[in-house]
Amino acid sequence: MENASSVKEFILLGLSEDQGVQKTCFVMFLLFYVIIVAGNLLIIITVISSQRLNSPMYFFLCYLSFVDICYSSVTAPKMIADFLVENKTISFVGCIAQLFGVHFFGCTEIFLLMVMAYDRYIAICRPLHYTTLMTRRACGRLVMGSWVGGFVHSIAQTLLTTQLPFCGPNTIDHYFCDVHPLLQLACTNTYPVGIVVVANSGMITLGCFVILVTSYVVILVSLKSQTAEGRHKALSTCGSHITVVILFFGPCTFTYIRPSSTLTEDKSVAVFYTVITPMLNPLIYTLRNEEVKSAMRKLWSRKLGSEKGK
Repeated sequence: MENASSVKEFILLGLSEDQGVQKTCFVMFLLFYVIIVAGNLLIIITVISSQRLNSPMYFFLCYLSFVDICYSSVTAPKMIADFLVENKTISFVGCIAQLFGVHFFGCTEIFLLMVMAYDRYIAICRPLHYTTLMTRRACGRLVMGSWVGGFVHSIAQTLLTTQLPFCGPNTIDHYFCDVHPLLQLACTNTYPVGIVVVANSGMITLGCFVILVTSYVVILVSLKSQTAEGRHKALSTCGSHITVVILFFGPCTFTYIRPSSTLTEDKSVAVFYTVITPMLNPLIYTLRNEEVKSAMRKLWSRKLGSEKGK
């Protein structure tokens, strides 16, 4: 355990070492982060304040938006600040905390996407049982289960990593602390741990992705028996979910389904599931959803009306 405490901090190489590229990235990712926070907050406020958006689908969407804000906030502020400094250091404790946060919120999002797929399956394939199966209590339990699942997964990854001895070097070729880059810095054979990490992260990602794809295939097949109007509405809703699933699970599967490697593409791919997907989620769910757009317009007009009244 002496070796484990010999490294007090890590150096993050970030996305690029070119000064010009870093300045461009600072502006770009700062804009992305503002869009993430503002867009997801807008969805949360709209769902909470609108009486029409009281179905389980929007209940889950509200929590997904909250998780997206937390998920991106674990990595984005540090990455953005590092674009302006030469020494991109992070303490050992901060590194482990970031590792925990990334896997906690990332895995919670995976389970929430599965819950949302289950909600759509019940709504489309078993509409007569929808109100009895998707009660407020049942929805609360599904959300709680997603949080607990994310916590169990993350604590396992964190404990596996903190048990490893780190005695140098301490340079991480990434913009945040993740399991694979840390495994490469450990002063011991990490092959067994690497296998467990792949079994944990990789199989959760791949397994959930397969279940999600299967559920949407079943949903799409069942739409044949529905009316044209019902089919169009269901396809609009499911289309948003499928787009999010592909954008999130594609990069995640690429990163976590294989053992630790030296591929520099990993950090570029990670941008998709830590920044791009949380930024696009509000746009995907609002642009393709008339109910959300209508609720936002009413909220905006109500706000303008109250300001004029003053």
